[in-house]
Amino acid sequence: MSGQSSLESLTLQTLALSKEVLRGMRDLVFPRDCLVTGIGLDEDGHHYLSGEAVRNLYPIRSPHCQTCGFPFFGELIGTRECPHCIELDPDFEQGRSLLLARDTGRALIHELKYRGGAYVLSDIQRILADVPEFRTFLEGATLIPVPLHRKRQRKRGFNQSLLLAELFAREVNEASVANILCRTRNTSSQTRLKRRERHNNVKNAFALRRGAIIDSGIRYVLIDDVFTTGATLNACSKVLRSAGAGQIDVATLAHG
Repeated sequence: MSGQSSLESLTLQTLALSKEVLRGMRDLVFPRDCLVTGIGLDEDGHHYLSGEAVRNLYPIRSPHCQTCGFPFFGELIGTRECPHCIELDPDFEQGRSLLLARDTGRALIHELKYRGGAYVLSDIQRILADVPEFRTFLEGATLIPVPLHRKRQRKRGFNQSLLLAELFAREVNEASVANILCRTRNTSSQTRLKRRERHNNVKNAFALRRGAIIDSGIRYVLIDDVFTTGATLNACSKVLRSAGAGQIDVATLAHG
């Protein structure tokens, strides 16, 4: 990573941390309410989620699709093709997600991604501790955050995927972070695009940062906030694969 890129990334992450510290100071004066229900918090160890909100979390555990991590509900008999992966043709091997992107899970994503809510990472850390299967999946891996374009990151103040990768690395044995991808085009939001449009939107939109080196013997895990169609993660996987990566997996905070 160039010195300018490193300084810009450090400055943005420092701003995000400063916001979190200021919110913590405010919480000392004004008691927190649940960010989902608006009611007072319980004494259960969560910082921004009430007991009711926690009951509406949907951590993903086995059985699930091995390619994208989406859960198979009910009894699993034989092999089943996940509807999310039918047209994906992935350049990565396996995928996992910590939560379903519904109810409280969706609220956490929106708070983190669109409202500058880096403070919810403390509750995501608590959720992560309760899903050992997800932590095991990340053990010993080099975590690569999906990058934002510099204009979007400057506007948002941080890259949520980098914040998640750093959190996961702190909580998982022998995991590390390598911020070695960049976004070469400021693509439009994927939110309202259909499956094929999503793939076309991010095609050739990523590249290795200048000076980045890929080791074919390392297991890389791409980290993003949400797995929807897998278009963004697959586009990043193609870059790593072309650069010589041997094993590429993906992991996200949520799926849906």
